[in-house]
Amino acid sequence: MTHWPDIPFTRWQATGASIHMWTQIVGKLRMALSPWINHSWHATLYVNARGLTTGLIPGSDCGHEVIFDFIDHRLEVLSTHGERTGFKLEPMSVAEFHRRFNLAIEPHCGAVEMHGAPNEVPDAVPFQEQVEPGAYDPLVAHDFFRALASIAPVFEKFRSGYLGKSSPVHLFWGSLDLAVTRFSGRAAPLHPGGFPSLPDAVTREAYSHEVSSAGFWAGGGGVDEAAFYAYAYPSPAVYKEAKVGPQAAYWHEALGEFVLPYEAVRTAPDPEAALLEFLQTTYDAAAALGDWDRGALECPMGVPRVPRALD
Repeated sequence: MTHWPDIPFTRWQATGASIHMWTQIVGKLRMALSPWINHSWHATLYVNARGLTTGLIPGSDCGHEVIFDFIDHRLEVLSTHGERTGFKLEPMSVAEFHRRFNLAIEPHCGAVEMHGAPNEVPDAVPFQEQVEPGAYDPLVAHDFFRALASIAPVFEKFRSGYLGKSSPVHLFWGSLDLAVTRFSGRAAPLHPGGFPSLPDAVTREAYSHEVSSAGFWAGGGGVDEAAFYAYAYPSPAVYKEAKVGPQAAYWHEALGEFVLPYEAVRTAPDPEAALLEFLQTTYDAAAALGDWDRGALECPMGVPRVPRALD
């Protein structure tokens, strides 16, 4: 079994549309019960050994965790009191997933008031009204998970080479992208907002400080293939003209981001090295052109069991 699976967009698209809406529904539970953390980090999901997890969600008398198990293809709801509920992941409408999820969380959380429509999508139809049959191919979902499980450790390795503020490696369900972000430490200009179905106040808080951000998504939104991306906010002058690697990376004018096809990484002689080159060179461009205090922010990438050396 290849470590970096093939995930062509034509195969992913239908199942991906279901997973996108399902993760939004689950993510909104975490968002509804968690205190707000800067840059919306309280709402994200994380890659685990089975698929995706909310991590521990606080509750009034116990904690909860929701897991997308893309190996046994189940949605599991666990509580710190030992209760466990869930249901099979299979083809169903978004409305049906919403109904089953509410039934699964009720024994744990009772009725939770959650925002009932998706974010970051045009024409955000409420979940309960999305009654069209939905797709779910277990093999596609499993390959998506295997891709995330291959990518997340590389993102973590890249994250280790930074002493400044850095995000966790986490999945934003708004656009279904796995991301890691570095911060310069300086405040950024007020973001103009304008993302579909997302309050401008959320966007502006997310981009309150200068960032160099990178991530992965399985396609859609202007790029009909699985790909890695990198951008800076604010975007320095001539950022798009920077030389970045590997060779397959390019500037996507409509997105205003550098893009590297996942296929170019998957088929590279050393996929990890190819991805690290993209992460490092796009960051280098953002930090150099943005005049970041690199001497104070950067360090060698971490290795197991070796503490940071103190000068």
